[in-house]
Amino acid sequence: MKKHKTLALIGAEVGEGASDSGCKLGAQALRDRGLAAHLAEPHRDARWVDMVRARPEDQPQARLDSVEEFSVKLASVVRRQLQQGAMPVVVGGDHSCAAGTWSAVADAWRDKGDIGLIWIDAHLDAHTPESSDSLAPHGMPVAALLGHGSPGLTSLYGWKGKIKPGNLVIIGARSYEPAERALLESLGVRVMYMPEVDRRGFGACFTEALALVRQRTVAWGLSFDLDALDPADAPGTGTPVEAGIALVEALQALRGHAADPACVAVEVTEYNPLHDVDGRTAESAFALLSAFARVELREQALAA
Repeated sequence: MKKHKTLALIGAEVGEGASDSGCKLGAQALRDRGLAAHLAEPHRDARWVDMVRARPEDQPQARLDSVEEFSVKLASVVRRQLQQGAMPVVVGGDHSCAAGTWSAVADAWRDKGDIGLIWIDAHLDAHTPESSDSLAPHGMPVAALLGHGSPGLTSLYGWKGKIKPGNLVIIGARSYEPAERALLESLGVRVMYMPEVDRRGFGACFTEALALVRQRTVAWGLSFDLDALDPADAPGTGTPVEAGIALVEALQALRGHAADPACVAVEVTEYNPLHDVDGRTAESAFALLSAFARVELREQALAA
């Protein structure tokens, strides 16, 4: 069996994007718990390569400035790992880190084509500074990646529109404001709101999403906010929302997709160890990443 890409774990130590900054502690907590060893397999190495930390701030505009600075630093680390042939695994941290992660991925692949992104989240994260009452940057990364919002988030690497609307699918949304939904609808982004996920099943939704994000792209990735899960499986997030995706369904659907040559990065965000219960959310994060990164099961399925 061939050797697969190294999983390059990158800690996104940022909580300045959220009202509750406890997510800043999430990456280190998962590192201390042994995430790299848990993900390592005979045919795939997993190792921590960097911990990127945001400048502490507590005022709204200063927090946005901090996140913008952080995004540049995180993007640089992610892009370097891509250039070295590894698969970046970004571990957050609040979800504002996605602006840096996926800007780096998009820029790395820009000469070859567009990238696709599956975004699994209880929220739409499609605010701009003009539409957000709180100015919390973790509510802005989707809009920023689509080219809308603060230039410090939209224009990393000097260009906007890192993700085209037709190459983005959001799954599991159930807490959002009208302005966010209006922006995504105006752009034609496919959003599978939680009622649709309940009706069809997460597996069917993920299969459709994967087909969509691979259709017109050269590479794709996954950004998974732990608050997409039901709080019974993931109580330790900054903004839990009731009636979410069951962990068992997510594990079944995600299993082995990192072995797809077109899959180039994965991100898990919003782990807040200060709110976790008996390590339940940490275990869910371990399980999600382990399922996604499994080599043998995916190869067997492809060969069948």
